[in-house]
Amino acid sequence: MASVLKIIHLLLAYGALFPTPPPNGSVGGGVPRSHLPQSPAALGRSLFGTAQIEPEPYFLGLGCFQTARHSLQRRTLCPTPASTRMNERMDTIEIFDGIRFPGFMHTLESLKAACAFQFQDTDILLVTFPKSGTTWMQQVLSLIFCKGHLWPIHHLPNWARMPWIEQSSFSSLLPKLNSSWPRLLTSHLSAKVLAPALMKSKAKVVYMARNPKDTLVSFYYFHRIAGFLPEPGSFEDFVDEFLEGTGFFGSWFDHVKGWLGLQKDLNLLFVTYEELHQEPRRTIQKLSEFLGQSLGPEEEDVILEHCSFSFMSQSSMVNYSLLSKEIIDHSQGKFLRKGIVGDWREHFTSELDEKFNAVYQSKIGDSGLCLPWTMD
Repeated sequence: MASVLKIIHLLLAYGALFPTPPPNGSVGGGVPRSHLPQSPAALGRSLFGTAQIEPEPYFLGLGCFQTARHSLQRRTLCPTPASTRMNERMDTIEIFDGIRFPGFMHTLESLKAACAFQFQDTDILLVTFPKSGTTWMQQVLSLIFCKGHLWPIHHLPNWARMPWIEQSSFSSLLPKLNSSWPRLLTSHLSAKVLAPALMKSKAKVVYMARNPKDTLVSFYYFHRIAGFLPEPGSFEDFVDEFLEGTGFFGSWFDHVKGWLGLQKDLNLLFVTYEELHQEPRRTIQKLSEFLGQSLGPEEEDVILEHCSFSFMSQSSMVNYSLLSKEIIDHSQGKFLRKGIVGDWREHFTSELDEKFNAVYQSKIGDSGLCLPWTMD
């Protein structure tokens, strides 16, 4: 009975997201029900549009399928007939501006559309290099605008509250955003390709970065659980790829330098993972002031509680447990793994540390940027 009530509740929530019924018996982006994946292994297209809720899928808009362009080598996925098209995208790489993107949630069309996106002056855009605290900051920003009304936190996945503008599901998710808030958006794109569109508006940008060694370690473990990314190989090889900037989403160094180099040209606030970890209340106050949202002590307490690692790691709205094993395999590790600072020390040998520090100094040392972390 509890499961039945839960399904009914989720269906009501779905109705709230889609006040106008889709035409002709279709769901989300207009895909006929007969075309939706039916097997359990094929459910849960999330970032990409759908999520798996026990036992039925909860659709938040569907991404589109394109012809595969590049083959991606990784673990066997054991596709079923119903999931064949989805698996084609799982094994696809899109190359845009010389940078590799996983084709499961990106197409060349969606990437180009993001670069031509018309930002509004009231938009709030979170920009990060992957594994720099994106999910954490999505939760914080959502909570700031919730003003203590926590229905979205408990019922809407983070990718529905703050969708990635470059992903193929974005066109379906954008019309569903809460109209009583500014549009809260997310991106992993570089400043080179996205800043020209941003400069046409007064949109506010929150740029979040993290110690690159911790970012690298987190990204390494993410490759081990994400079905749309290749197996990372040895940690040493992954470090080399990260330092060379040839991995997915490009160079961490170029990403950080590109965005922070535009602080005078954009309405941009720079926040680090480390300051949010060490001084969460002060960082929340800094964010709320930048966003023009006044918060009382009790509202801050609510935010602190619901953006804590203990809460988020147990919340299916942010821990990505809604997704099928085919997309995120939690048997290989958790999406929210540790939530700490300095985990890199458990992974770097002295030789790797020396190599990393030399590259970091050559790329960041003369950039003029004042970054708050040390490499020792």
